[in-house]
Amino acid sequence: MNKKSSNDTLSSTNQTVAKKVKTPKRPNIIMILCDDLGYADVGFNGSEDIKTPALDALAMTGTKLTSAYVPHPFCGPSRAGIMTGRYAHTIGAQFNLPPNSETIGEGIDKNETFMSKVLQESGYQTGMVGKWHLGAINKYHPNSRGFDDFYGFLGGGHNYHPEDYKTKYAAAKAKGTQTIWDYLTPLEYNGKEVVDDNQYLTDVLSNQGVRFIKEYSKNDDPFFLFMSYNAPHTPLEAKKEDIEVFSSIKDKNRRTYAAMVYAVDRGVGKMIEELKATGEYENTLIVFFSDNGGRLDKGANNFPLKEGKGSVYEGGYRVPMFFHWAGKVPSGMIYNHPVSALDLYPTLTTLANANSKIPSDKILAGKNIWDDFLLNKEVKREDYIFTMRHRNGFSDVGVRKGKWKAVKAFKQNWKLFNIEQDIGESKDVSGSYPKIIKELVSEAENWSRTHIQPKWWHNKETGEEWKSLKMPHFEKTFSID
Repeated sequence: MNKKSSNDTLSSTNQTVAKKVKTPKRPNIIMILCDDLGYADVGFNGSEDIKTPALDALAMTGTKLTSAYVPHPFCGPSRAGIMTGRYAHTIGAQFNLPPNSETIGEGIDKNETFMSKVLQESGYQTGMVGKWHLGAINKYHPNSRGFDDFYGFLGGGHNYHPEDYKTKYAAAKAKGTQTIWDYLTPLEYNGKEVVDDNQYLTDVLSNQGVRFIKEYSKNDDPFFLFMSYNAPHTPLEAKKEDIEVFSSIKDKNRRTYAAMVYAVDRGVGKMIEELKATGEYENTLIVFFSDNGGRLDKGANNFPLKEGKGSVYEGGYRVPMFFHWAGKVPSGMIYNHPVSALDLYPTLTTLANANSKIPSDKILAGKNIWDDFLLNKEVKREDYIFTMRHRNGFSDVGVRKGKWKAVKAFKQNWKLFNIEQDIGESKDVSGSYPKIIKELVSEAENWSRTHIQPKWWHNKETGEEWKSLKMPHFEKTFSID
């Protein structure tokens, strides 16, 4: 589905010629992150059945990035990479934290300075709304990692209807249940339990984004807002009236999923209205993307990419993305060159004039792309973009450089694709370019030497398997047959 208009997204023709723009210092920054959003599930990236008018308007008057990658095809490691500017494998966070992670007392290493902390220490007013998933005990809490203002939940997901999750939580508590599933636990505001969240969760989060903009725009200092939606992550739950908007979609999962994305779009529209009302719209950079690819079994569409969430093929970690900043980011431009979400840390802190607050020993895997991005120049021609997923005693790997991408997927041999000509990764050309695949695999192996052992696993069984099989066995992963 959605095949016709997706070609427009991949077009190399730009509607606006990029030109040098003098960038003012210290804009407001809003980073909007969706959870498990499919590549083709927003109008600006080709969707014909999901309506996203607010996002489309921003994308069309900003710049669409058609070749944007996140660091990992799963939520937790991807978010860890975005906030630390490092691949999660290099800090022991290559697996999702398990449900109710407060029981294991783990989180992202405190020695890793988050982007939010750098911005906070440089004078930014910092806020986060929504899903955290980077540690649930106090020392890993958002308020301890650079956020002045946090409203949301600490785990990897949450149910959406308060009449449902509040009832189930109260029932479990009445029974004396020691550990209640964190999808049901109360939301919090700066460590205090929230009791007035009586609307659909996505609307609650959007309203908090509006509240943050309204409150913090009154001060002279710029603000950084991380809008970390959990939609359209499972469970598939939407408002009845939103589902009715998509009554023409026959598949139940797709229909509910579409309604969940629609609710995010509505919230973004409200935040844009508030930016304009407070006079902050023209001094605000908005970055929109997803933490990984969509789940094909839960209503998502990643066309024309191969596979989805969890995969090292494109559908697992190539995501929809746009930058919008009125008068500064080119309007109507399409940026087709590869970029990584790891580039956001150095790029945004540079725009914020906050580099002096980055610790001198801080390792960053990305680069500041801003100036070349504005001119529509390729900024990562010589850079490698990696991803890796461990599963069932094996390691899946994806590595891209320029037009070439090498893939090692579950129990299969290494394959090579010309990703610019074959975005669907359908034709293995490794036999024709042995030197190229050897180079890519060699660089991925060098990258693997920077990894450390996982500090946790998403469940007990995976941890036991990892230890019994003496993982990761990279000597097998990087052999070319």
